[in-house]
Amino acid sequence: MSERKFKTEVADLLHLIIHSLYSNKEIFLRELISNASDAIDKLRYLSLVDEKLKGFSFEPRIDITFSSEDKTLTIRDNGIGMDEEDLNGNLGTIASSGTRKFLASLSDEQKHDSNLIGQFGVGFYSAFMVAKKITVISRKAGDGKAWKWTSTGESSYSITEGERDGQGTTIILSLNDEGAEYANRWTLQNLIKKYSDNIAYPIYLEYDQTDYDYEDKDADGNPKKTVSHKVEQVNTASALWKRSKSSIKDEEYKEFYKNSFYDSEDPLFYIHTQAEGATEYTTLFYIPAKAPFDMYYADYRPGVKLYVKRVYITDDDQDLLPSYLRFVRGIIDSEDLPLNVSREMLQENRILMSIRNASVKKLLGEFRKISESNPELYEKFITQYNRPLKEGLYSDYSQREALLELVRYRSSEKDGFVSLNEYKERMKEGQKAIYYISGGKEDVLKASPLVAAYREKGYEVLIMGDDIDDIVISTISEYKDIPLKAINKKGAMDDLRTDEDRKKEEEKKPVADRIKAALGDKVKDVVISTRLTDSPAAVIMGDDDPSMQMQRLVKQMGGEEVSVRPILEINPDSPVIRRIEESGDDGFVAQLSAVILDQALLQEGVMPSDPASFARNLTALLSK
Repeated sequence: MSERKFKTEVADLLHLIIHSLYSNKEIFLRELISNASDAIDKLRYLSLVDEKLKGFSFEPRIDITFSSEDKTLTIRDNGIGMDEEDLNGNLGTIASSGTRKFLASLSDEQKHDSNLIGQFGVGFYSAFMVAKKITVISRKAGDGKAWKWTSTGESSYSITEGERDGQGTTIILSLNDEGAEYANRWTLQNLIKKYSDNIAYPIYLEYDQTDYDYEDKDADGNPKKTVSHKVEQVNTASALWKRSKSSIKDEEYKEFYKNSFYDSEDPLFYIHTQAEGATEYTTLFYIPAKAPFDMYYADYRPGVKLYVKRVYITDDDQDLLPSYLRFVRGIIDSEDLPLNVSREMLQENRILMSIRNASVKKLLGEFRKISESNPELYEKFITQYNRPLKEGLYSDYSQREALLELVRYRSSEKDGFVSLNEYKERMKEGQKAIYYISGGKEDVLKASPLVAAYREKGYEVLIMGDDIDDIVISTISEYKDIPLKAINKKGAMDDLRTDEDRKKEEEKKPVADRIKAALGDKVKDVVISTRLTDSPAAVIMGDDDPSMQMQRLVKQMGGEEVSVRPILEINPDSPVIRRIEESGDDGFVAQLSAVILDQALLQEGVMPSDPASFARNLTALLSK
């Protein structure tokens, strides 16, 4: 027997692997099956290129057996196999010179380097989470001798000669008390389906099945039972996303989506990408017909599953795609990530970041293609996902230009959604800006007297009624060199002002001053309007001030209460304003000015600060 001692740092690392690097024990089976799959991959490759193994013929398979009585679990493959040197190297990789450096980085509480962990090959050792002893019997393809590796995962391992028919590796786990639950047919079936269903080679589960014949009784009247040995293929052994796109029917894509993501409806559309080059990966993304119910929850469940070489890694990492694409469902399968990368280490992985960035560009690019080629389908898409895309405008600056082409708004001029580009193409000759109104619900904004004023002058206004529009649009100053201006901000007034308007403003300044004096600190200013036609007044905000809606949002989110006084824009041609101009009764002017302000606030969906006072003033005016 060849007894080999683990070095101190290796034993420490092994302890760390078993107790710290993995968040759930069940992934040990995934690791062992993926290792078996890799061994088969290597033999298939060498049978094509290696002179000694060319033409080597075998039927790839992975077999799993268990004994609940003996508390053992066995995983067997017919891949490349290992000789004594390979066992020493492959199962002792963590004894490399980088181990000390790796341990030092962990003790310094630095982020785990997933690529470094992959070099150590720690996936195999995850089995010690459920096993008190592991025995590996392996025979290398082309060799006549087998070898046995044994360890309890503590201070040492041994290598001796062993016996095995044919090439490949057999791993026998002597399960500990916590691992005994895995010597169970249904548990194993579920884990294989969950983690390894898309391994390219068939995985067979062997078990004894007891059947009862209730028609045939024994002497005691009990039904006779027969025990039969079953060998059942558990996985599908086919990763749909790895097949060429031309070989997959539309119905297959849809069925895969419904079965994998538990949706009864077909997806709106799907995007299948197979990338080759410096980074090799496959993505298959689906857009659900209906937005996920938890799309606006902080703890939403992400819809993208990560695989490495067809081996399932995780489906609960919110960083696989940015949060504004959280509605996307699908698969990312990398050929370059280490198989034993833990979920905690994914966030800092450079390979995954590259795949993420490319996936975002691909998704946004496909969204734009659909918007141009299939407006009806895009309308269904944007009805469900317009709001999260808008979130991307302020959370992902690198994709802002792409997102500006995708988001949609309502319009004062037509039903349905309008893009910024459509608005630009319809702009009136000489128009200086893209005009919009935000800060309230869509129906309230559409009814704003300011919108009516712009329509009357022939200008289209974008209606931004989403609760986040105020936050988002404040970060966007222009679209294709055209400034965006809120018509309910003071600055937009200048665009429509003529020399005649300026002259009129100067003439009517006294009435504005009189109303401002009557309202006192209720308003920031009172200005003469060159836009309003029918309404006596409207409330607007200063160019740098938050809207009423924004102020409410900040308060609802628990922020410090912000109270910014509005600007009252008055229509000097309105009979109501002329009454103020002509009246010599200061009490009447104060009451009417207060009602005009409160009425203008109500038109914007804002409750007056003192509803009782509003009611009293209105009653007093009606009585006169």
